[in-house]
Amino acid sequence: MFENLKNIDTAFHHVKYLSFAAVLGSLSFAAFFGIKAFHITQEAQERIYILAEGKVLEAFSETKKENIPVETRDHVKMFHHYFFTLSPDEHFIREQVAKSLYLADASAKKVYDNLREKGYYNELVSANINQTLMMDSIQVFLDTYPFTFQYYGTQKIIRPTSVVTRQLITNGRLRHIDRTDQNPHGFLIENWETISNKDIEVAKR
Repeated sequence: MFENLKNIDTAFHHVKYLSFAAVLGSLSFAAFFGIKAFHITQEAQERIYILAEGKVLEAFSETKKENIPVETRDHVKMFHHYFFTLSPDEHFIREQVAKSLYLADASAKKVYDNLREKGYYNELVSANINQTLMMDSIQVFLDTYPFTFQYYGTQKIIRPTSVVTRQLITNGRLRHIDRTDQNPHGFLIENWETISNKDIEVAKR
C-alpha cells in the first residue's frame, strides 16, 4: 500500500514538472512570436507602397531626424524659388507667392506686402518682366535649435530691353511644424531677411 502511495506521489511530481515545462514552453513560444510580430509590424510601417502607372512600387521611409539636412535645404530652396520666380501674370504671381508663404512666417508676408504697396508686382505685369532665381548654395546650421540658415542665389530680372543680374543673400531660422500638403517638409522659416540684393551685371538685349 505504501509502495502504491509512493508511486502515486512520484507520478504526481512528474505530472507537475511536466505541466510547468509545458506552460513555460508555451510562454516562451508566445513571447517569441509576439516579438517576431512586433518586428514585422515595425518593418511594415517603414514601407511605403506607391501606385504608378498601374504598378505597385515599394519604397522605404526614413525618419525625419536622419533626413534633416536634406529636408531643411530643400525647404529653404523651394521657398526662395516660389517667392522670386515670377512671370508677368497676376494669377501666376499670386499662386507663386501663396506657395512660398505656406513655408514661412509673417516676416515673409511683410516683405511681400511692402513690395506690393510699392507697386513692384504691378510693374512686373505692366512692363512684361520675368524674374528667375538660381540657387548657388545653402548653409544650414544644425548645432542649435531653431536652426539657422543662409541662402546664396543669383537673381535675373529679364526686361524687354535688358537683363539685370543680382546677387541675393538671405538668412533666417527654421523650426519644426506638422507636415501638410502645402508644407511637406514640416518646417517654417522665421525671421527671414535679405542681407544683400545688389546688381552684379546689367546687359542689353
